[in-house]
Amino acid sequence: MSTTVLDRTTPSGTSGKPAAHPRGTRFLLLLAVFVCAACGLVYELALTALGSYLIGNSVMQTSVVISVMVFAMGIGSLAAKPLQRRAVGAFALVEILLALVGGLSVLILYVAFAWLRLYMPAMVVVSFVVGLLVGAEIPLLMTLLQRIRRQEAGSAVADMFAADYVGALVGGLCFPLLLLPAFGQLKGALVVGAVNAVAGVVVVLWIFRRETRRVVRNGLLAGAAAVLGLLATVYVLADDIEVTARQQLYRDPIVHAETTPYQDIVVTRSTAFTGQPDTRLFLNGDLQFSSVDEYRYHEALVHPALSGKRSSVLILGGGDALALREVLRYDDVERVTLVDLDPAMTRLAHDFAPLRALNDDALSDPRVTVVHADAFNWLRDATRRYDAVLIDFPDPDTAALAKLYSVEFYHLLGRVLTPDGRVMVQGGSPFFAPKSYWSIAATIGEAGYATTPYQIDVPSFGNWGFVLASPGAGSAPPPLRLAARTPPLRFLDEDVLAAATVFPVDRRRQDVRASTLMDPAVLEYTRHEWQNY
Repeated sequence: MSTTVLDRTTPSGTSGKPAAHPRGTRFLLLLAVFVCAACGLVYELALTALGSYLIGNSVMQTSVVISVMVFAMGIGSLAAKPLQRRAVGAFALVEILLALVGGLSVLILYVAFAWLRLYMPAMVVVSFVVGLLVGAEIPLLMTLLQRIRRQEAGSAVADMFAADYVGALVGGLCFPLLLLPAFGQLKGALVVGAVNAVAGVVVVLWIFRRETRRVVRNGLLAGAAAVLGLLATVYVLADDIEVTARQQLYRDPIVHAETTPYQDIVVTRSTAFTGQPDTRLFLNGDLQFSSVDEYRYHEALVHPALSGKRSSVLILGGGDALALREVLRYDDVERVTLVDLDPAMTRLAHDFAPLRALNDDALSDPRVTVVHADAFNWLRDATRRYDAVLIDFPDPDTAALAKLYSVEFYHLLGRVLTPDGRVMVQGGSPFFAPKSYWSIAATIGEAGYATTPYQIDVPSFGNWGFVLASPGAGSAPPPLRLAARTPPLRFLDEDVLAAATVFPVDRRRQDVRASTLMDPAVLEYTRHEWQNY
């Protein structure tokens, strides 16, 4: 049955009877609702994940995306009310636009970040447009569902929202478990956009093919085909686009880059500024080390903690295996357990030639056991005791990292530490982020440890701080020294360590809060102090 205007049909057609649809079309439409809901949630998750990778501050990114999208969904639902009389054509057009904007959303924001430095405004605009289109789906789908089979409004609402919510569940699970590992963020969004176009346009137009003018149907199908063609073209060019855009963010040539479910890993290599090969590792855009001076950082992190007993050593973080390299220089170390969240990081450290050469192939040593797990959760179940623990996490600039700098975390750590064991924690920069640094020191003390704060200079980082700790709050601070049989070092000696405990007047201990799971003070300090750098 065709009409003289775009999808202008009534439930009773021209004879007063419900429009006839083959058996199973109601299920097919609910399936389209299911798929569209899954796609909508994936767009939302992709926007929040990208913001967390590029900007950090995952709580803020998530809050902005969700609040803007929910607000826009309400406006979209209201805006779609006049279109309900032309529900088939209007819904197909909405899905074409949603597939286009949602599919290209990650690319748009990445380009805005890399070239235009307009990430936040672009994120708000994209979130609003996606939310507007997702919100317009609901009233239009309700109208289409009632056209297939006359039923009570409450029953139609229940059917539609059941399909919608289940679709959201599947989309939410597919994003981290399937899309990110298989396609990455950029290609994953493009794939979802293509699925959105097929489910939202082709399927719906096929179901209502008898009730839509041929010229309108063909025009909408042509629009969907054009969007699919554009998404496919971008998919083919995605790797080149991503490489070009990513290179805009780094001074030196990128020699390796990958996005994992946990972080964005980039390795650069250059000789332009130092006259010697300079390999640098970045995680989510933050520098982790420069091969020119990393030995300063890792000698300071490792050797003071191994000045006592060291037959068993635990390393939390440090997936690049550079701290592990220093530990393995002691022949009397019998076993080392390295716990790092991201298997891609340890795989890179083991397989990527520049990193493997830098860490002396430490991950192949038979004394080493590598565990891929969240350090907080791993400690809850750990039973083995260690003489020394080295904590080499990135700075606590996200909620996920802040829990690894909490009183509760250091309490858990006490369970695996021998009574005379030592803990070394990298604490960030006492110069650039003094409140963050002293909050970490206060947190360790609050958890029942005696502490010795100290600082060194790492040219690629600037001034950098550590906290050496031992069990027993109120007992004497652990002495900062080297072992009698310390292997030859390039940076540290006893004189350097003696000077390292002296802080200048403007960077001495501050009155700051300890950080807990419920009050992550270190996250607040870190975000505030590093925002201008």
